Amino acid sequence: MINIRQLATLVLLLPAAAFAQGTMADYQRAQAVQKRWSSLVVNSPDAPVWIDGTSKFWYRKTVKGGSEVVVVDAATLEKRPATGADTIGTSGGRGGRGGGGGGGGSGGGRGAVAELPRISPDGKLAAYIDNFNIAVKPVGAAEGVRISADGSEGNAYTLNSVVWSPNSRMIAAYRVRPGYRRMVRYVESSPADQLQPKTFERYYQKPGDVLDFQQPSFFDVATKRETVVDNALFPNPYDLSRIEWRKDNRAFTFEYNQRGHQVYTAIEVDASNGHARSLMTETSKTFVDYRRANVGLADSGRQFRFDLDDGRQFIWMSERDGWAHLYMVDGATGAIDYQITKGNWLVRAVQRVDEVNKQIIFAAGGMVAKQDPYFVQYYRINFDGTGLTPLTDADGYHTVTFSADYKYYVDTWSRVDLAPVMQLRQTSDAKVIIDLEKADATGLGKAGWRAPEVFVAKGRDGTTDIWGVIIRPTNFDPKKTYPVIENIYAGPQGSFVPKTFSPWVGMQSIAELGFIVVQIDGMGTAHRSKAFHDVAWKNLGDAGFPDRILWHKAAAAKYPWYDISRVGIYGGSAGGQNSLGALLFHPEFYKAAVSFAGCHDNRMDKVWWNELWMGWPIDASYETSSNMVNADKLQGKLLLVWGELDTNVDPSSSMQVVNALIKNNKSFDMMIMPGEDHPAGRRGPSAPYGDRKLWDFFVHNLLGVETPRWNTLPNGMRNAADGAGTGGDLGAGMFGPSWESIRESWNAARP
Repeated sequence: MINIRQLATLVLLLPAAAFAQGTMADYQRAQAVQKRWSSLVVNSPDAPVWIDGTSKFWYRKTVKGGSEVVVVDAATLEKRPATGADTIGTSGGRGGRGGGGGGGGSGGGRGAVAELPRISPDGKLAAYIDNFNIAVKPVGAAEGVRISADGSEGNAYTLNSVVWSPNSRMIAAYRVRPGYRRMVRYVESSPADQLQPKTFERYYQKPGDVLDFQQPSFFDVATKRETVVDNALFPNPYDLSRIEWRKDNRAFTFEYNQRGHQVYTAIEVDASNGHARSLMTETSKTFVDYRRANVGLADSGRQFRFDLDDGRQFIWMSERDGWAHLYMVDGATGAIDYQITKGNWLVRAVQRVDEVNKQIIFAAGGMVAKQDPYFVQYYRINFDGTGLTPLTDADGYHTVTFSADYKYYVDTWSRVDLAPVMQLRQTSDAKVIIDLEKADATGLGKAGWRAPEVFVAKGRDGTTDIWGVIIRPTNFDPKKTYPVIENIYAGPQGSFVPKTFSPWVGMQSIAELGFIVVQIDGMGTAHRSKAFHDVAWKNLGDAGFPDRILWHKAAAAKYPWYDISRVGIYGGSAGGQNSLGALLFHPEFYKAAVSFAGCHDNRMDKVWWNELWMGWPIDASYETSSNMVNADKLQGKLLLVWGELDTNVDPSSSMQVVNALIKNNKSFDMMIMPGEDHPAGRRGPSAPYGDRKLWDFFVHNLLGVETPRWNTLPNGMRNAADGAGTGGDLGAGMFGPSWESIRESWNAARP
């Protein structure tokens, strides 16, 4: 760390104006605050883990100077520190996915890496691919026989789609005709192991590309008789989910996600004749969010199916009444028997379907009128819609972990202004058995920490509440005025304003430089009504800005120190598109933006994310939302940042924006991170440098202060990691969940 004499010398390098905000002392505090605060909360628990085959679970909690592991027996209520004699295992008691298909991603005949033969349920036969066709052999045999003859190099059966019937007599699979194999090519300018550049390429589908076409067929293994399923019910698939056989072998099912994402159908195929019928179809004038429903904040979904009595009834999630709810459906007719859940709130996810007791445990948001609608609460309800019982109730965001037998559960909850509380409850009556932990943030408060302020204002319709948070610097002075910086990510796959407690978020470090930093969930993001979500449809350029600007104005009307004449904005990935879009589409309000790895034109970005929200075929709406097409509208100050090896967002997306800005004679700054992927400047090796560039950009353009002369200073002061920094994994708070984690959760949702 720099000493006092060095600091005094450095301060002399700064202009007089810097002593107000954006001073060297502010930079040092911004660098150090994470390290200073991160260990000051005690008794804060991590997620509990149930131990297989027992009534015990363990969790790790913070203690002064480190952490300790605690073991609890739910049956005896013994709670003690773990010892060397304890066997710490993991449990499968997290709730299953049920009998439904439904998911997202590429699914069906794509994406698998395993090439092991598919063994029949009776263990006697192995299915494999031989010259693009399905072949079967006795387990352990060297050779077998082909049971299909219509597979070819351009229309091959895929091993990962092969599914045996329970009686081991039939196989169903997809034959896949490949679509357009678009490749994005990269130049690694500065490889670590040689002087000369390297090149590589990646398969990368974009909106409008011809996709793989999956054709289901099934076979009688003994006779080799093939039945090709007529595709009249699924003529234009974006994707077909994994095939699932009925337990009695009478049929198999899969789910059809039509290209354009406005039709989603559960289909059953009769194994006696190949006849396909619709079990249930969801349609929308906008989009059907086809990903599996889950409790994730930054990544969600609105599909769920659970088959009862081998499909003779099933539970289905739908937004047909304007909210995500559960319905009971007759499996024979496809008719809705009745609606299980209802109201102006939404089911976030189904935790468990208890077929014996005919009950559902589910997570919901917005049911408690006076609570933040984004908070997750858990409930139990009978199949017939009666007996709605809350399993959690405290005013906060709840995470629940059940024992394998669902006799007990651990309820952990917090808010941005309340440290975590953990309780053990019994499922039968939701009774609290024992209070496990109540985190103590006293030391954090003494160190100058102040909780983010939850702020709510009306949106563009004058009635809908828009939720966000306000973060002040620790040396906040209400007599001063502060420029405002907005952290934006408006991706429709989730919501992004923090709802749980954290001793530090990256936005705090930015605030320490002399700013008010905010984060807002505008219309077009998830976890509210279908109408709220639908604002994103063919309209990603909107990004909720009409709601955000009204929110800012409401905050300024309440607080005289909230200066909306100096508003900056930053974000990464979709947030990178949003932050530049703020300058292009709302130059009267936003004055400066830092855009990291933006997908600046949705035609240039990944097919699976963009077509869901922007639709298919490609139409004029893509140009309307394009930062590249609208580059001539730039008025404010702009810094573009991206990695030269971005495999998530094609780096050419940023280069094409640069090209358009130059053609329109616009002034801007740009920074390319050599050798870096999508997180460039936000996470990983370049994060400290990216942090400092972001800080300097806003200090210069919003505070009007000359930044320190970094090139003349010791390296430690040039590197924002010198005070713990905001880079690396700990720096994720500045930008919220990483796109990598979101992509992983989408892939994990695939059946």
